[in-house]
Amino acid sequence: MFASYTGNSKQEEGYSMEYWENDKAPLLRVYHRHWPAFLLFLLCLILFFAANSQLLITDPVESNYALTAKEMLASGDWLSPRIYGNYWYDKPWLFYGELLLAFQLFGETSYAARFFPAVFGTIGVLQTYWFAQKLYNRNIGFLSGLIMATSVEYFYLAKAVITDMTLFVTLDGALMLFYVAKRETRPRLFYGAYALAGLAILTKGPLGLVLPGLIILAYLAGNRDFHTLTHMKLVRGLLLALGIATLWYGPMIARHGIDFLTGFIGVHNVLRATVSEHPRNNTWWYYFLIFLMGCFPWSLSLPWLWKEYGKRLTDRIKSRTFWKSLDDQQRFLFLWGSVTWLFFECMATKYPTYTFPYLPPLAIGLACTFPTLEQQYWIKRTALSMALLLTVLSFVLAPQLCQQSSAWGAAQVVTALPMPEVPVYVYGGRYPVSFTYYSGIPAPRLVTRQRLRELRPEGISWNAKNMMPFATLEDLPDKGPLVVLVDRSSQKDFLQALPGNWEKHGEGGRWVIWTRE
Repeated sequence: MFASYTGNSKQEEGYSMEYWENDKAPLLRVYHRHWPAFLLFLLCLILFFAANSQLLITDPVESNYALTAKEMLASGDWLSPRIYGNYWYDKPWLFYGELLLAFQLFGETSYAARFFPAVFGTIGVLQTYWFAQKLYNRNIGFLSGLIMATSVEYFYLAKAVITDMTLFVTLDGALMLFYVAKRETRPRLFYGAYALAGLAILTKGPLGLVLPGLIILAYLAGNRDFHTLTHMKLVRGLLLALGIATLWYGPMIARHGIDFLTGFIGVHNVLRATVSEHPRNNTWWYYFLIFLMGCFPWSLSLPWLWKEYGKRLTDRIKSRTFWKSLDDQQRFLFLWGSVTWLFFECMATKYPTYTFPYLPPLAIGLACTFPTLEQQYWIKRTALSMALLLTVLSFVLAPQLCQQSSAWGAAQVVTALPMPEVPVYVYGGRYPVSFTYYSGIPAPRLVTRQRLRELRPEGISWNAKNMMPFATLEDLPDKGPLVVLVDRSSQKDFLQALPGNWEKHGEGGRWVIWTRE
């Protein structure tokens, strides 16, 4: 992936330097100097903001964040995340803060919820361009930005109401600033790297410091360059990163004590690393499959890359000259990608977005493997085609998919019923948090008494995520009005578990609304 690229930016782009450096119009000088960034910016505005107002909040992940922020806003407590009236220690504060600000600016809408992921998606593309042009030149930076922006996973996460894009900008930005600070001997930039690491800790916890730290240590160890440790403001920098993180962690520990530490550190960090939340994903090929799908269409270049560079790569590995054959920036990019992959491969819990931070080195490496103008034209043409396709899908297909994955339709049916005081319950399927987000009704989940004992959130276990209200089937009254949202696949079981005079009153997404007079 990391083929040698020896192009010199000043030699290659010198033809343009003659006319824009002496231009008397400042704005034109800025444009001529940074036109690739302007084009990438416009592309991101189109891709990441298109149709966002039409994309409903979906289950199971987006709705957790959206409802948490909505309850924080309603409570007036912007410090402590909460859901269904319970304090919720799943993620740190920063992404919730983004949602709170967006809700204040634009109202509690889909556009507001997706606003900051799109903003950070744009920043991520531009910072990758900036970093790549620092390493190579503007052309490589432009191609790297195109590859990233039009990758399926990046496009999705720039529109999704989850933390990953914020983590991407802060964590990867820290790595970029570290390398530029070292390469250009600009020690003040180290402080920027530590500050971004602190923000990454506020986004997803200790990972924000641990992962970039491991990548940097692997890079320094590989180069036997421990001298840099004495110049990278290590003590003061770590104090800065931890100081930023303490702005939220400190008050949370002071207010919630052991409950916060048990929930956040015990469940959502230690348990996540040691006990798989999704055992079905525990396969050796899981993240390779995620790479093939997430990096589409660029992952389709793998056969060509292997044909061009496979023999050279295997020969260098066999002769143990692979590391020596890489220049310094290639070493950093290689370790950035490989350590990220290995780190999450060693985690017990595997999740599609975990390896997302490795995308910049992959994009830059791929851009460097196409040195000819004809090959670069292929990248630009592919990126343009993919951008058009993704934009069309944003308006045509994405709203329908979001509607199917959301309980918005069910919320509209229930709130329109002439039964305002009637209890509402949920039966079967994955619990639809989006129903509460759109309706304001905290509908309990119906289970048996035995199943309730199994699901109660106790101690350090994955049951700690079961924050929704529950009700037991055995305790429901035999008569009287009820409204129940039933998963399509569970309707037969529902009618057997709760016999009676039930009437189907409508549908919304995968939920069927049954009423009993």
